[in-house]
Amino acid sequence: MKSPVWLFMGPEIGERNAAVDTVVKTISKQYGDIETHTAYAGDTGMGDIISLLQNASLFSSAKLIILKSAELIKKKEDIDLLTDWIQSVSKKDGISDSFLILISDETSVAKKISDSVLKTQQKIFWELFENKKQEWVRGFLFREGIEIEDEAVDELLELVENNTDALKTACSHLALYFQKGAHISQEDIEKLFAHNKEETPFSLFNALTLKDLEAALSISQKIILSKNSSPIQIIAGLSYCFRRLQDWHKIHRENEYLDDFSLKRFGFSGKTALSQYRRAAKLWNEVQCVKIIALLSETDLDLRSLGTSLQNIVMEMCLYEIVCKSGNKSEQYNPNYI
Repeated sequence: MKSPVWLFMGPEIGERNAAVDTVVKTISKQYGDIETHTAYAGDTGMGDIISLLQNASLFSSAKLIILKSAELIKKKEDIDLLTDWIQSVSKKDGISDSFLILISDETSVAKKISDSVLKTQQKIFWELFENKKQEWVRGFLFREGIEIEDEAVDELLELVENNTDALKTACSHLALYFQKGAHISQEDIEKLFAHNKEETPFSLFNALTLKDLEAALSISQKIILSKNSSPIQIIAGLSYCFRRLQDWHKIHRENEYLDDFSLKRFGFSGKTALSQYRRAAKLWNEVQCVKIIALLSETDLDLRSLGTSLQNIVMEMCLYEIVCKSGNKSEQYNPNYI
């Protein structure tokens, strides 16, 4: 390999994770057992990351650090530390026993960082187009010997975060629940998810669109206690929903008349999703969407820096500011003084 550094960006988590797995397998094939660490840019100091990369592994022949949230590396001193290390190892013609994979849900990081990584070792994983998501679901279930109606696919896409990682989990559950040769209808999807009563960031978003703060707080607490999702993952799911609401406002601004069929072409399909986003659009205009997305981003940073003991307070305040203040900050609230 020409360089021991990769940069993988974008919202398509499934394909991005597959790329990471490929890199890990390549390194393992060459070095055998490798010492692997996962860190978050907002959590771990850059000095600690570089120190870990520079120190030899005690128990393995190679070391790999997967550094997530790379878009948060913004301080000049942190960028300089990282790029200096990348440049130093790049001069060794690929001879290194320390490897670094930079991960970001966004589509860009600091320019100096992206410029320091070989173009052949960085990639943006874009979200699948709506028709590709539908094909992905049908293809997965077809390989399991299961058929699914178009309306059922639409219903599933309403209930699951639209990346192949989340879709794979949902479709795997369907493959376990339904026998080979089964035909899945929209009613089956509705009944299955209602039966499971599994709370997700999407059911939390639905409660927010109903301006039901009590229900939103309860759902948030259930998700956290279930251990299926961390507060940071909840924030990521809500950010996705509000970015979709931004898209809703944009397509309505740019198109005079949109019926349900037209909305489906833009990725909004199914009765539940349409009623949900119509409700949300009445609550929050485009400017308020921007404020809420900024609030969610700030909350993400607070969650990473304040520790687990304060996470519930931070989450509750965020939900309050969305429902009651449309993204405006409460003047008396400052997480640094909790």
